[in-house]
Amino acid sequence: MMQPPRRGFDIVEYELRVARAQKAMHAEQLDGLLLTTEAEVRYFSGFQTQFWESPTRPWFLILPAKGEPIAVIPGIGEAGMRGTWIRDIRCWPAPRPEDDGVSLLADGLNSLPRRFGRIGLPMGHESLLRMPLADFRKLERGIAGYELIDAAPLMHALRFVKSAAEINKIEYACQVTSKAFEALPEKLAIGMTEREACQALRMDLLKLGADHSPYLIAGSGSMSYGDIIMGPTDRVLEDGDVLIIDTGTVYDGYFCDFDRNLAFGTPADETLAAHECVHRATDAGFAAARPGATMADLFNAMWQVLEAGGALGNNVGRMGHGLGMQLTEGPSVTPHDQTVLEVGCVVTLEPGMCFAPGCEMVHEENIVITENGARWLSNRAPVEMPRIIRKQS
Repeated sequence: MMQPPRRGFDIVEYELRVARAQKAMHAEQLDGLLLTTEAEVRYFSGFQTQFWESPTRPWFLILPAKGEPIAVIPGIGEAGMRGTWIRDIRCWPAPRPEDDGVSLLADGLNSLPRRFGRIGLPMGHESLLRMPLADFRKLERGIAGYELIDAAPLMHALRFVKSAAEINKIEYACQVTSKAFEALPEKLAIGMTEREACQALRMDLLKLGADHSPYLIAGSGSMSYGDIIMGPTDRVLEDGDVLIIDTGTVYDGYFCDFDRNLAFGTPADETLAAHECVHRATDAGFAAARPGATMADLFNAMWQVLEAGGALGNNVGRMGHGLGMQLTEGPSVTPHDQTVLEVGCVVTLEPGMCFAPGCEMVHEENIVITENGARWLSNRAPVEMPRIIRKQS
């Protein structure tokens, strides 16, 4: 397994991110960007804290069309932000519901050099406004001279292409998780519960070097993916079951996201055939993944294999997505997404098929796009599912 990458980034990493963003902002005729979510604030600042779990305080970052970012944050975060490369830090004593940073934020935006009269704010798909709606309406009145423009496509495009340092962190998360998955069958037995199986995996992930696994879902029995997202449960694993575990495990703020299927005893022949089919579909997606291809190309390559293998449909809605600072990032592997793959894009390949009424088989791996095509970040799963034949004593 690779050595753990150094935590954090050099300042030049953030300077390059800002430069790329400002080039895109000029093309979109924006005087600034207003960012309110954890991933976007961290992307440009390096400010990483668990305090985002608290909904009490909003946090803001302004990116001017020229110059360095401006942090407008609660006073409790000032010391932490001063530990980053950000120098312009403006604070208020939050929580202060009557004016929770709104005036300070409006002053910051109004102080920007005004060329176009437009401020970018992510508003579209997969975006989130992390401030009270009432406060946002106050802000709109406070910056009435500006037109607010949807900057979600701009941010999606920036974050879809990763730097070498970002890829190293994602790959390390993948390697830790791959090693934990490979060791898991020896810890499992017929008669244990889904929850016990996932606890064993989670403990190994932490021992091997993961920071945490905020996303670890599982399901067995009918294999309906709708059931899987609700687990793990206390359902006892029996002879003939297939257990799917899907995890998003984190190292230094970057996710992996892939699953493994594990057979208990002797599963039905149609279940084994479905697993072999989704495995081949993943290979087809991998072969199609290269610079210049689109997300739709990946979908079509995988769906051809699934359809030929007797797929009755796919109820997941997509067969992969972008990956990085968040468990899932745009774009999506769908038949209509024409986002072009570039060197440095990190993608999940997640073909899924309904192989019998109420029965779903899903397989997922993580890849990065290189000049020569795709490269696996997760260790490729074997064609045959690991078999657990030991019974719990």
